[in-house]
Amino acid sequence: MNTDIKRFSTCAPPVRTKWYLRPLTYLFSLPELLRHHVKLTRKGTKGLKPPYLLLCNHNAFFDFKVATKAIWPHRANYVVAIDGFIGREKLLRNVGCIGKRKFTNDASLIFNLRRTVKNGDVAVIYPEARYSLCGTTAVLPRGLGQLCKFLKVPVVTLICHGHHINSPFWNLHNRKIAPTEAEMTLLYTPEELQERSAEEINRTIVEFFQYDDYQWQKDRGIRVSYKKRAEGLHKVLYQCPSCRAEFRMGSEGSRLFCRACGKSWTMTEYGELCAESGITEFSHIPDWYEWERANVRDEVERGAYNSGELSVAVDSLPNADGFIRLGNGTMTHDGNGFTVRGVGADGTPFEMRKNVPSLYSCHIEYDYLGKHGDCVDLNTLDDTWYIYPEGDRFSVTKMALATEELYFHHMREKGAPCAAGLA
Repeated sequence: MNTDIKRFSTCAPPVRTKWYLRPLTYLFSLPELLRHHVKLTRKGTKGLKPPYLLLCNHNAFFDFKVATKAIWPHRANYVVAIDGFIGREKLLRNVGCIGKRKFTNDASLIFNLRRTVKNGDVAVIYPEARYSLCGTTAVLPRGLGQLCKFLKVPVVTLICHGHHINSPFWNLHNRKIAPTEAEMTLLYTPEELQERSAEEINRTIVEFFQYDDYQWQKDRGIRVSYKKRAEGLHKVLYQCPSCRAEFRMGSEGSRLFCRACGKSWTMTEYGELCAESGITEFSHIPDWYEWERANVRDEVERGAYNSGELSVAVDSLPNADGFIRLGNGTMTHDGNGFTVRGVGADGTPFEMRKNVPSLYSCHIEYDYLGKHGDCVDLNTLDDTWYIYPEGDRFSVTKMALATEELYFHHMREKGAPCAAGLA
């Protein structure tokens, strides 16, 4: 690792949004808010003023624009991953963004959030820490309850519906869904936080974070006429439920198919799957995804999970100036966690190990920026590696599921089972 490279500072104190940028953030959000006819429902928030903690679900960039509407006209500081700062660090800091590296325990974040509420502003967190892969709740960190008690300000949730249907993580094309919906709910006052345990607060947050965009679409009869609506879905649904082959799924137009056994499914305009012949194993996309998770869990519990040694290219993101190619190497993911090692073009070796208890989940990308391919994103406190496996005998979705299931298994083995929805 080059120690001469300037590192992104996660310790920099939060900047209160410049007065002249506050109306610009709303004007920037307004066209899309109008285009999607956002219906915002407020529950228990009448008269609510900062400071407070706002916990938001995460399905698309549009989430930030709805949050802007929800808190207007008040100032906020938003927790944003370092890749969001690339090429625009000064601007993002000036509009109130707090930088963080994903899935790391960074004490400076806690104190920056404390400073935000002491400034009398809104602290905005997306605790799922990544876009949902199939429009349902991702695992939440168990430290949320303790954070709420530490900050001693009202706790509010903002749960958006329809953003995954409009622009799913696996195919970002805008489907022009309207209306979308959001609920802003006051969960706790400061006085109520004092009376509740961190565990009880966690349970309440998990309860209010339950959402399913495909069920929401079905319940409201929302039609998606986009002809390529299934393209990319095989990135999430990587295992065939008919022949159980992995990494052989493909998609085109409105069709999903298995290259191993030839079975195919059509994705209807209402977000459901229908087999083109034979039984429909899963009509509801999240059910297929959870079936894959159950299969990964079984591998983990049998001690059989192993990605094998994959050839990879590794890019480093030490700061917001952009990625630096570290070099080529190998990655394995198994019961010991992730091991990435290789040699740079200058002959300098590099290595990163992330053992199971250090990582309750991980961030992945599909075809990053439309040209780099699928990748796994691993972080330390001073570096971020985007790791691109080569070939087609892998799935970054399976690695993400395995990361969580390995962590849960480790916790169970320690006699400390994770509560539902928490890590």
